[in-house]
Amino acid sequence: MSTRVATARRYLMCPPSYFDVVYSINPWMDPSKPVDQRLAYLQWQRIYDVFVELGHQVELIAPLPGLPDMVYAANGATVLDGRVLVARFRHQERVAEAPAYLDWFGARRFEVRQADYVNEGQGDFLAVGGLLLAGRGFRSEQASHAETETFFSRTVIGLNLVQADYYHLDTALAVLDERTIMYYPAAFAPQSQQILRKLYPDAILADAQDAAAFGLNAVSDGRHVVLPAGATNLAAQLREHGFEPIPADVSELLRGGGGVKCCTLELGSAGGTTANPKGAA
Repeated sequence: MSTRVATARRYLMCPPSYFDVVYSINPWMDPSKPVDQRLAYLQWQRIYDVFVELGHQVELIAPLPGLPDMVYAANGATVLDGRVLVARFRHQERVAEAPAYLDWFGARRFEVRQADYVNEGQGDFLAVGGLLLAGRGFRSEQASHAETETFFSRTVIGLNLVQADYYHLDTALAVLDERTIMYYPAAFAPQSQQILRKLYPDAILADAQDAAAFGLNAVSDGRHVVLPAGATNLAAQLREHGFEPIPADVSELLRGGGGVKCCTLELGSAGGTTANPKGAA
Protein backbone atom coordinates (compact mmCIF):
# COMPACT_ATOMS: atom_id res chain seq x y z
CA MET A 1 0.00 0.00 0.00
CA SER A 2 1.38 3.43 -0.95
CA THR A 3 2.09 5.92 1.83
CA ARG A 4 -0.67 8.46 2.24
CA VAL A 5 0.58 12.02 1.90
CA ALA A 6 -0.86 14.91 3.90
CA THR A 7 -1.28 18.33 2.36
CA ALA A 8 -1.13 21.40 4.56
CA ARG A 9 -4.51 23.13 4.40
CA ARG A 10 -6.14 26.44 5.23
CA TYR A 11 -9.35 26.21 7.21
CA LEU A 12 -11.90 28.76 8.39
CA MET A 13 -13.67 28.13 11.69
CA CYS A 14 -16.10 30.06 13.87
CA PRO A 15 -15.91 29.82 17.68
CA PRO A 16 -19.17 28.56 19.26
CA SER A 17 -19.52 31.60 21.51
CA TYR A 18 -23.29 31.73 20.91
CA PHE A 19 -23.92 28.06 20.20
CA ASP A 20 -27.31 26.87 21.40
CA VAL A 21 -30.30 24.87 20.20
CA VAL A 22 -33.24 27.26 20.30
CA TYR A 23 -35.07 26.09 17.17
CA SER A 24 -35.24 22.92 15.10
CA ILE A 25 -34.31 22.92 11.41
CA ASN A 26 -32.95 19.36 11.25
CA PRO A 27 -33.80 16.08 13.00
CA TRP A 28 -30.85 16.34 15.40
CA MET A 29 -32.07 19.56 17.04
CA ASP A 30 -34.25 19.42 20.17
CA PRO A 31 -34.75 22.83 21.83
CA SER A 32 -36.33 21.21 24.88
CA LYS A 33 -32.94 19.84 25.99
CA PRO A 34 -30.47 22.36 27.45
CA VAL A 35 -27.09 22.70 25.76
CA ASP A 36 -23.82 22.46 27.67
CA GLN A 37 -22.15 25.44 26.04
CA ARG A 38 -18.86 24.97 27.88
CA LEU A 39 -18.59 21.39 26.63
CA ALA A 40 -19.45 22.46 23.10
CA TYR A 41 -16.66 25.04 23.24
CA LEU A 42 -14.16 22.48 24.52
CA GLN A 43 -15.10 20.07 21.73
CA TRP A 44 -14.72 22.81 19.11
CA GLN A 45 -11.38 23.87 20.62
CA ARG A 46 -10.10 20.31 20.40
CA ILE A 47 -10.84 20.19 16.66
CA TYR A 48 -9.07 23.53 16.22
CA ASP A 49 -6.06 22.33 18.22
CA VAL A 50 -5.75 19.11 16.23
CA PHE A 51 -5.66 21.04 12.95
CA VAL A 52 -2.94 23.32 14.29
CA GLU A 53 -0.93 20.38 15.66
CA LEU A 54 -1.07 18.76 12.23
CA GLY A 55 0.45 21.87 10.68
CA HIS A 56 -2.65 23.37 9.11
CA GLN A 57 -3.48 27.08 9.05
CA VAL A 58 -6.73 27.92 10.83
CA GLU A 59 -8.37 31.30 10.43
CA LEU A 60 -11.38 32.53 12.37
CA ILE A 61 -14.55 34.39 11.49
CA ALA A 62 -16.13 36.28 14.38
CA PRO A 63 -19.31 34.70 15.77
CA LEU A 64 -22.37 36.92 15.90
CA PRO A 65 -25.03 36.99 18.64
CA GLY A 66 -28.34 35.54 17.62
CA LEU A 67 -26.72 33.13 15.13
CA PRO A 68 -26.16 29.93 17.14
CA ASP A 69 -25.46 27.80 14.05
CA MET A 70 -22.64 30.02 12.79
CA VAL A 71 -20.21 27.55 14.40
CA TYR A 72 -20.98 25.30 11.42
CA ALA A 73 -18.68 27.29 9.15
CA ALA A 74 -18.69 24.73 6.33
CA ASN A 75 -22.15 25.91 5.34
CA GLY A 76 -21.01 29.48 4.80
CA ALA A 77 -19.53 29.12 1.32
CA THR A 78 -17.90 26.95 -1.32
CA VAL A 79 -14.27 27.94 -1.95
CA LEU A 80 -12.17 26.77 -4.89
CA ASP A 81 -9.09 28.24 -6.57
CA GLY A 82 -9.45 31.57 -4.77
CA ARG A 83 -13.08 32.00 -5.81
CA VAL A 84 -15.92 32.02 -3.29
CA LEU A 85 -19.62 31.36 -3.75
CA VAL A 86 -21.24 32.41 -0.49
CA ALA A 87 -24.24 30.45 0.73
CA ARG A 88 -27.88 31.35 0.37
CA PHE A 89 -29.48 29.57 3.32
CA ARG A 90 -32.81 27.78 3.10
CA HIS A 91 -33.99 28.51 6.64
CA GLN A 92 -34.64 32.03 7.86
CA GLU A 93 -32.82 31.29 11.12
CA ARG A 94 -29.49 31.17 9.24
CA VAL A 95 -29.99 33.80 6.52
CA ALA A 96 -28.09 36.49 8.44
CA GLU A 97 -24.91 34.38 8.39
CA ALA A 98 -24.35 35.02 4.68
CA PRO A 99 -23.48 38.75 4.98
CA ALA A 100 -20.82 37.90 7.57
CA TYR A 101 -19.13 35.54 5.08
CA LEU A 102 -19.47 38.06 2.26
CA ASP A 103 -17.71 40.61 4.45
CA TRP A 104 -14.99 38.22 5.61
CA PHE A 105 -14.05 37.01 2.14
CA GLY A 106 -14.53 40.43 0.60
CA ALA A 107 -11.88 41.86 2.95
CA ARG A 108 -9.35 39.29 1.67
CA ARG A 109 -7.94 38.24 -1.69
CA PHE A 110 -10.89 36.25 -2.95
CA GLU A 111 -13.28 36.71 -5.83
CA VAL A 112 -16.63 36.64 -4.05
CA ARG A 113 -20.32 36.64 -4.79
CA GLN A 114 -23.42 35.21 -3.16
CA ALA A 115 -25.34 32.37 -4.73
CA ASP A 116 -28.62 33.22 -6.44
CA TYR A 117 -30.19 29.89 -5.52
CA VAL A 118 -30.43 28.09 -2.19
CA ASN A 119 -26.94 26.71 -1.71
CA GLU A 120 -25.45 25.74 1.64
CA GLY A 121 -21.78 25.82 0.78
CA GLN A 122 -19.46 22.95 1.60
CA GLY A 123 -22.31 21.32 3.43
CA ASP A 124 -23.52 20.22 -0.01
CA PHE A 125 -20.60 20.86 -2.38
CA LEU A 126 -17.45 18.75 -1.98
CA ALA A 127 -14.50 18.80 -4.40
CA VAL A 128 -12.91 15.49 -5.38
CA GLY A 129 -10.10 16.00 -7.84
CA GLY A 130 -11.58 17.96 -10.73
CA LEU A 131 -15.19 17.15 -9.83
CA LEU A 132 -17.67 18.76 -7.48
CA LEU A 133 -20.05 16.32 -5.80
CA ALA A 134 -23.25 18.17 -4.96
CA GLY A 135 -26.08 17.19 -2.63
CA ARG A 136 -29.74 18.07 -3.05
CA GLY A 137 -33.05 17.01 -1.57
CA PHE A 138 -33.14 18.80 1.78
CA ARG A 139 -31.14 22.04 1.68
CA SER A 140 -29.34 23.10 -1.53
CA GLU A 141 -31.76 23.20 -4.45
CA GLN A 142 -31.13 21.63 -7.83
CA ALA A 143 -30.75 24.98 -9.63
CA SER A 144 -27.74 25.71 -7.44
CA HIS A 145 -25.85 22.87 -9.11
CA ALA A 146 -25.81 24.50 -12.54
CA GLU A 147 -25.00 27.87 -10.97
CA THR A 148 -22.05 26.39 -9.08
CA GLU A 149 -20.79 24.50 -12.13
CA THR A 150 -20.74 27.73 -14.14
CA PHE A 151 -19.14 29.82 -11.39
CA PHE A 152 -16.26 27.44 -10.75
CA SER A 153 -15.98 25.93 -14.26
CA ARG A 154 -16.02 22.49 -12.67
CA THR A 155 -18.21 19.54 -13.54
CA VAL A 156 -20.89 19.10 -10.88
CA ILE A 157 -22.22 15.62 -10.13
CA GLY A 158 -25.67 15.87 -8.53
CA LEU A 159 -26.52 13.39 -5.78
CA ASN A 160 -29.98 12.96 -4.26
CA LEU A 161 -30.14 12.65 -0.47
CA VAL A 162 -33.13 10.70 0.81
CA GLN A 163 -32.74 10.36 4.60
CA ALA A 164 -33.60 13.42 6.68
CA ASP A 165 -30.92 12.64 9.28
CA TYR A 166 -28.34 13.16 6.52
CA TYR A 167 -29.64 16.44 5.22
CA HIS A 168 -26.33 17.77 3.86
CA LEU A 169 -23.90 15.91 1.64
CA ASP A 170 -21.14 16.28 4.22
CA THR A 171 -23.18 14.25 6.72
CA ALA A 172 -23.28 11.27 4.33
CA LEU A 173 -19.99 11.52 2.40
CA ALA A 174 -16.42 12.61 3.10
CA VAL A 175 -13.56 13.30 0.71
CA LEU A 176 -10.34 11.59 1.79
CA ASP A 177 -8.04 12.58 -1.08
CA GLU A 178 -8.31 13.47 -4.77
CA ARG A 179 -9.44 9.97 -5.69
CA THR A 180 -10.91 8.48 -2.52
CA ILE A 181 -14.17 9.04 -0.66
CA MET A 182 -16.15 7.33 2.07
CA TYR A 183 -19.92 7.41 2.23
CA TYR A 184 -23.11 5.87 3.59
CA PRO A 185 -25.00 4.30 0.66
CA ALA A 186 -28.45 4.29 2.29
CA ALA A 187 -28.41 8.09 2.56
CA PHE A 188 -28.60 8.32 -1.25
CA ALA A 189 -31.26 7.53 -3.83
CA PRO A 190 -30.59 4.34 -5.85
CA GLN A 191 -29.50 6.25 -8.96
CA SER A 192 -27.06 8.32 -6.93
CA GLN A 193 -25.68 5.15 -5.36
CA GLN A 194 -25.02 3.84 -8.87
CA ILE A 195 -23.16 7.04 -9.77
CA LEU A 196 -20.97 6.78 -6.68
CA ARG A 197 -20.20 3.11 -7.28
CA LYS A 198 -19.16 3.88 -10.86
CA LEU A 199 -17.02 6.90 -9.99
CA TYR A 200 -15.49 5.48 -6.80
CA PRO A 201 -15.44 1.66 -6.90
CA ASP A 202 -12.82 1.60 -4.13
CA ALA A 203 -14.69 3.91 -1.76
CA ILE A 204 -14.89 3.13 1.95
CA LEU A 205 -18.49 2.34 2.91
CA ALA A 206 -19.92 3.30 6.27
CA ASP A 207 -22.55 1.23 8.03
CA ALA A 208 -25.62 2.61 9.78
CA GLN A 209 -23.88 2.78 13.15
CA ASP A 210 -20.98 4.85 11.80
CA ALA A 211 -23.36 7.14 9.93
CA ALA A 212 -25.49 7.70 13.03
CA ALA A 213 -22.32 8.67 14.93
CA PHE A 214 -21.79 11.34 12.23
CA GLY A 215 -18.60 9.54 11.24
CA LEU A 216 -18.80 10.83 7.68
CA ASN A 217 -18.74 14.43 8.86
CA ALA A 218 -14.96 14.25 8.77
CA VAL A 219 -11.98 16.29 7.56
CA SER A 220 -9.04 14.68 5.77
CA ASP A 221 -5.72 16.19 4.72
CA GLY A 222 -4.95 13.18 2.55
CA ARG A 223 -3.45 11.17 5.38
CA HIS A 224 -4.96 12.19 8.71
CA VAL A 225 -8.74 11.97 9.06
CA VAL A 226 -10.33 13.86 11.95
CA LEU A 227 -13.71 12.25 12.58
CA PRO A 228 -16.29 11.82 15.35
CA ALA A 229 -15.08 9.42 18.02
CA GLY A 230 -18.17 7.21 17.85
CA ALA A 231 -17.39 5.97 14.35
CA THR A 232 -15.11 3.15 15.49
CA ASN A 233 -15.79 0.76 12.60
CA LEU A 234 -15.08 3.51 10.10
CA ALA A 235 -11.84 4.36 11.91
CA ALA A 236 -10.75 0.73 11.58
CA GLN A 237 -11.47 0.78 7.84
CA LEU A 238 -9.49 3.97 7.44
CA ARG A 239 -6.47 2.36 9.08
CA GLU A 240 -6.76 -0.62 6.76
CA HIS A 241 -6.64 1.78 3.80
CA GLY A 242 -3.52 3.54 5.05
CA PHE A 243 -5.16 6.61 6.60
CA GLU A 244 -4.61 7.76 10.18
CA PRO A 245 -7.92 8.40 11.95
CA ILE A 246 -7.97 10.98 14.74
CA PRO A 247 -11.12 10.73 16.86
CA ALA A 248 -12.81 13.83 18.21
CA ASP A 249 -15.69 14.03 20.67
CA VAL A 250 -18.53 16.00 19.04
CA SER A 251 -21.41 14.85 21.24
CA GLU A 252 -22.52 18.37 22.17
CA LEU A 253 -21.90 19.89 18.74
CA LEU A 254 -24.01 17.09 17.29
CA ARG A 255 -26.96 18.49 19.24
CA GLY A 256 -27.19 21.11 16.50
CA GLY A 257 -26.70 18.57 13.71
CA GLY A 258 -23.01 19.18 13.09
CA GLY A 259 -19.63 17.53 13.59
CA VAL A 260 -16.01 17.96 12.55
CA LYS A 261 -16.59 18.90 8.91
CA CYS A 262 -19.56 21.13 9.69
CA CYS A 263 -17.22 23.23 11.83
CA THR A 264 -14.59 23.46 9.09
CA LEU A 265 -14.70 25.48 5.87
CA GLU A 266 -11.78 24.51 3.65
CA LEU A 267 -10.10 27.47 1.95
CA GLY A 268 -7.51 25.53 -0.06
CA SER A 269 -3.92 24.42 0.25
CA ALA A 270 -1.58 26.18 2.63
CA GLY A 271 1.29 25.26 0.30
CA GLY A 272 3.50 22.19 0.09
CA THR A 273 2.96 18.59 1.14
CA THR A 274 4.42 16.49 3.88
CA ALA A 275 4.07 12.87 4.84
CA ASN A 276 4.23 13.73 8.54
CA PRO A 277 3.25 17.32 9.41
CA LYS A 278 4.16 18.95 12.70
CA GLY A 279 2.39 17.33 15.59
CA ALA A 280 1.51 14.09 13.77
CA ALA A 281 2.12 10.80 15.48
